[in-house]
Amino acid sequence: MPETITAVMARWAADLRFEDLSESAIHEARRYLLDSLGCAFGGLRQEDCNIALDVLGEIGGTGAATIIGTGKRTDPVSAALANALLVRVMDYNDIYWQQDPSHPSDIIPAAIACGERAEKGGTDLILGIILGHEFEMRFCEAAIPGIRERGWHHATLTAFVSPIVAGKALGLTWQQIQHAIGISASRHATLGAVTAGKLTMMKNTVDPMATQSGVLAALLAEKGYTGPEHVIDGKEGLTHVFGPTWDLARLTEGLGESWRIEKCGMKAFPAEALTHTPISAVLDLVNEHDLKPDQVAQVHIRSLARAADILADPSKYDPRSKESADHSLPYVIAAALVDRAVTPAQFKQERIMSDDIRSQLHKVKVVADPDIERVFPALQRVIATITTTDGREFTKQLDYPKGDPRNPLTDHEIEQKFDALAAPVMSAGARARLKDAVWNLQDVESISGLMALCKTDLPY
Repeated sequence: MPETITAVMARWAADLRFEDLSESAIHEARRYLLDSLGCAFGGLRQEDCNIALDVLGEIGGTGAATIIGTGKRTDPVSAALANALLVRVMDYNDIYWQQDPSHPSDIIPAAIACGERAEKGGTDLILGIILGHEFEMRFCEAAIPGIRERGWHHATLTAFVSPIVAGKALGLTWQQIQHAIGISASRHATLGAVTAGKLTMMKNTVDPMATQSGVLAALLAEKGYTGPEHVIDGKEGLTHVFGPTWDLARLTEGLGESWRIEKCGMKAFPAEALTHTPISAVLDLVNEHDLKPDQVAQVHIRSLARAADILADPSKYDPRSKESADHSLPYVIAAALVDRAVTPAQFKQERIMSDDIRSQLHKVKVVADPDIERVFPALQRVIATITTTDGREFTKQLDYPKGDPRNPLTDHEIEQKFDALAAPVMSAGARARLKDAVWNLQDVESISGLMALCKTDLPY
């Protein structure tokens, strides 16, 4: 019988060494870790996380893994969920979008939790971060069209990748990693309903749950539990159930020749990825022409069909929660008009319900443009036109937003983002120590030592 694709992936992951990595990939791993930790500190003050941390405090076991911010030690499965939710909850962490969108840094907590349990160090964490980005991004490229176009959520794919990262951190054999993939992926498929229509707290929770699934699967595989080896390419596996077309060569072709993490993007705005280019275009127009909200008659956005469908359906013109607001093109454009900024402050409940922003929502018109569809995903093109009350028109075309690998956040900008998110819960000294450790992650002897630096020292 031909070798299953999970065997190829698992063997490569098990054999990968720190010495195999490029300097640029290692630097990107440090950048994504710092960005993710900043997002997690921002997540500490979100209602979703407070609820989840309360529940995990009740049901979580004892163990060597640490929850970011609180410093609480718990079992790796609970820590992976808690930390992944902290990273994800603000929708402010990284983004990769080819056939499917994904947020590979949601998987970093699997490397942290299992790395703590196995008493690993900074080089092992770097390996885990790069592995997670490598396979998550490859899965996004392999489905044609993406599984999101078929009604499924990308957390379905994360369930295939997180056990690889967790298994590598635990030091599993390639056969054990292969079984972990089968265990996690065969029981974790996520409906696209979590990002359709009116959104709830589950929107940002399903991918952390897929990360949690991978950690549990790796722990089971470590003890000898088995899972289906054909979970991707066999009977009733991924490609059979989630048809019609897959290019499975994209999962393994050229592994180690280059590194997908270098092609990932970071978010400059805490909102759904397809809002970023229109936000950037509208902010440019508003600032360039010094437009006041009462001068604007209409904002016309030409974008992808999926942007019009997901981000401008009727419910998005009446957002009443953070989850709906950060997936609402009318809301984020209205916020850009009024506040000339789209930051975490614009997603506080009182701002979402404020009259000055809500009075602008009806001005935003979003239409699908077939020409834009044809150049996606190579370009995330948007054409924004603002018509003023006195009849003037201003138009801006952007092909990708700030944070895209073609226009990346600088190291300094990542530090600024980190400080803005962490400052309410960490003193300047504590932040400086943590940033120094992350930038020198390859010299960190203990992941647990790094996590000790993540304990907050200000009340929140």
